[in-house]
Amino acid sequence: MKINVRVIAGVFLFAFGTLLLSACGGLTEEQLAQLEAKKKEVKSLELQANGLKDERARLEREIAEKNKKVDDCSKLKQEVKSNIEKIKK
Repeated sequence: MKINVRVIAGVFLFAFGTLLLSACGGLTEEQLAQLEAKKKEVKSLELQANGLKDERARLEREIAEKNKKVDDCSKLKQEVKSNIEKIKK
């Protein structure tokens, strides 16, 4: 996740730097094409980052559900053990 943020920040810095350098004389066609390519790359990385966030949230919900099941099983196991001990007495 930190890598994606770094990549996005780097792309923004590159694009901003390109704009600053071009302020002196205007953008060439090549610079405009590079800027558009970087914008598309940023958009793609943002979509990827959002997808990963959604996946993480889904996995965290799944883990929470499984942990709850484990807790329920542990409680049931303790009840059964307790009942067996009562029967033995």
